[in-house]
Amino acid sequence: MSVGFVQHRIQAEARARRAAKERCGSTEVDISNIYKYFPFRLFGLERAALKDLADLEFEAELELCRANPEMIQQYLDMKRGGFRVGFISDTYWSSEQLARLLRACSPGLSWDFLYASCDHGSSKSEALFETYLAGQGIDAASSFHIGDNHNADIKGARRHGIGPRYYPQASPALASKLHRETSIFELLCPDQPSRLDHGARTLRRAVAAQSAEQSPACQLGVTVLGPVMAAFDAFIAARRAALVQQGARVAIGFLGRDGFLPHRIWQAAHDGRGAYLEINRRISLIGSADTLEPLCALLSRVIKIDAPTFADIVKVQPPAVMAFFAQYPDGIADGKDLADALPDLMDADEITDIAAGVRARLLAYLRATIPDFDSCTDLILADLGYSASVQKSLRRIFDREGIRIRLHGAYLLTLDDAFDDIADDDTAEGLISDRVVTPHVKRMLIRNVALLEQLCCSADGSARDYRDGEVLREGDQRPAVQLALAAEIQSGALTYASRARELAPRYALQPYADQAVAARWAAAILGRFLLLPDDDELMLLGGFKHDVNLGTQALAPLLDANIINDCIIARGLSSACMAPAPPMWLAGSFAALSPSHAYLYTLFGTNRLPANVFGEVQCGTLQVGLFRDDGQASLEAISVYHTGLGDLRLRIPLSRRMAIATIALPLAKLAREGMLHGVVVQSGESAALAAANSNVTAIADGRLVYAGIERSGRHFRSSGDDGMLLIPVDGFADDVAVYTVALTSLSHDRILAVEDRDIKGAPAATLTWRSTDRPSATNGN
Repeated sequence: MSVGFVQHRIQAEARARRAAKERCGSTEVDISNIYKYFPFRLFGLERAALKDLADLEFEAELELCRANPEMIQQYLDMKRGGFRVGFISDTYWSSEQLARLLRACSPGLSWDFLYASCDHGSSKSEALFETYLAGQGIDAASSFHIGDNHNADIKGARRHGIGPRYYPQASPALASKLHRETSIFELLCPDQPSRLDHGARTLRRAVAAQSAEQSPACQLGVTVLGPVMAAFDAFIAARRAALVQQGARVAIGFLGRDGFLPHRIWQAAHDGRGAYLEINRRISLIGSADTLEPLCALLSRVIKIDAPTFADIVKVQPPAVMAFFAQYPDGIADGKDLADALPDLMDADEITDIAAGVRARLLAYLRATIPDFDSCTDLILADLGYSASVQKSLRRIFDREGIRIRLHGAYLLTLDDAFDDIADDDTAEGLISDRVVTPHVKRMLIRNVALLEQLCCSADGSARDYRDGEVLREGDQRPAVQLALAAEIQSGALTYASRARELAPRYALQPYADQAVAARWAAAILGRFLLLPDDDELMLLGGFKHDVNLGTQALAPLLDANIINDCIIARGLSSACMAPAPPMWLAGSFAALSPSHAYLYTLFGTNRLPANVFGEVQCGTLQVGLFRDDGQASLEAISVYHTGLGDLRLRIPLSRRMAIATIALPLAKLAREGMLHGVVVQSGESAALAAANSNVTAIADGRLVYAGIERSGRHFRSSGDDGMLLIPVDGFADDVAVYTVALTSLSHDRILAVEDRDIKGAPAATLTWRSTDRPSATNGN
């Protein structure tokens, strides 16, 4: 209801201004004129409520408006300098109301003149400056005007010879981010108002205005990462305060490596308190193990692992395990294969001894790092998230060692359905929990969280063990330029947190007073950044790598638009939205294709991308030529599909036994002019398995042969229906390969589904195969 009220209020103002323009040539109206066009009956109100609504809106304005301290200071300086100073405003509030509003924001404020556009029927872009000059009897050249609207304040002042100074409320880049955030907020939190944030945006604009000269990386920290981390810091502080109020002796530990930035912000705000704990899932899991099961669970999630890495994890080299690795090329095994074989390769007693050693070294490290560790009753573990795996392992370690400290997870993002097995006396809670956004949305955010991890991470390698209370680390494979850029972004986040703490009281703002509101806006800011990055952010961060640090020292790309483009060609948009890593930053890879692709991915993540709209529908068949190595050829009918975006997709399944060397596709029969998006190939044991395979290989554009077709980049044009696209077929090891061609036709209207209309006279038919040499699937789906 509140959203509808606001929208009707906005529409009423638009209608009032249009009517005023038609009536007297100016769009200026007062608040009463606006509410004359409001639909009172819709909200169960009588028209006599007009004055009450106008008064209530003004009361809200009095409550929400804040004076800019910088403007107040400049105002007072000019007054002390002997200048006549006043206000000229384009507003639907009368001069009397404007005066009340100014004094409410700054008690005792006085002025020499005050002009409200609605009182004079003219705006600053029209004749209001002229009215001011005539009324005050002063020369325009001796007058100076400060404003935040370039057209009204700057151009309007110059038009009348007045010297202007532009003071924007937000830079164009920040304004664009704020606009996108509103859109993301309404997607992620659809039942919540997107206009009230307890001054969080006002605070961001104020801090950003003071940091306008900093580098793009630092600006990213100030305007995006800093506000999220400041909200997280307030969340942790609230958790701590609640425990202290219950009489607990509380210690706080920020889990490395991506708890590094939250730890720095906490230390700056809380007199250096709080420990930075370099404990990862691998160490805590091994230390808590009393059977091989936890180690097997860990290894099953590892893609590739070698013998040295295994020995580094478990601290021993069992001969049977070493022999297992020796069976694999270069000694690199699949993690799941090792997990399945491990119970037959190691004795359970071995892991018990290993775990006891890890526990002893870990506890020595905790006692050396956390002051008065043994005297605290409660330990808060702060981390980005997500399923509290380190917290659960520490609980098992503490229980085995007789340590009764309660553990409380304070996480930025949480997979809340993973908390059911948290110990009864322990707790785990996320700032952005499943009460803030849906589980579907949460998993989309976490699918893209690798970027945030890199920005929050320390510049050190991951912990591998401890000695005498000190941490031992792995080498860090990340490029030095990436580490330097992340450090610069972290510096901006620290700047925001510091200046926000200073400015919030001056503006009388409490952006974190309501934790639920703060959490929703943290989700919107983070969601906008991860899901709808702008071009500047893509340029800045597109080269980042993610260090896996589990079984391999390899670096995985955060962003790869080509992989996503090939996946869209092969499997469609919805399948691409579920593409496995890498790339680690899936949404950024969509955004690198286009902002629209990123928004469609976001719609998918919020469950608003219906399959029957964005999926594909068969719209006919086409005869293609298949040429064998021995020169023999055959014609086969393949199905043609159109997608939700109006593109055409053709899938051509081939059996390895067919020995096809070239596919001849009569491209001009589909479209005499169009855009060829690409040709890709997938393989598998059957056509269905091949089409579902996420391993997609693109055929290089230079290998495609256009016969009777003019080509410029992706654009093609044929003068007749005989233009052909020749696709080379390479050998493939699997039984079946599926070649997929995607294009957009520019030479006809949208092709309708097969039950409505056939393609240009082609007979409607499903794809069938007439030989046992051919795949048995009907259409490769």
